[in-house]
Amino acid sequence: MKAPKRWKMAIVIWLAIYPLITIVSLIVGPHIGKIEFVPLRTLVLTIILVPMMVFVMLPAVQKLLKNWLHK
Repeated sequence: MKAPKRWKMAIVIWLAIYPLITIVSLIVGPHIGKIEFVPLRTLVLTIILVPMMVFVMLPAVQKLLKNWLHK
């Protein structure tokens, strides 16, 4: 199967990451907002977000949009 066009993958990534960042920010934000050292706060967020993005959100969105992705 041919790889999807890059612009389509950009849309898929945005559709996956926007709600994920929003939800995680609402849930975790108040707790890590107390961390004043920004690099540490960013580290905590990325430790949570990257695995969720790679193993949950991207596969789910790609599965939902597989027909459109490969047109």
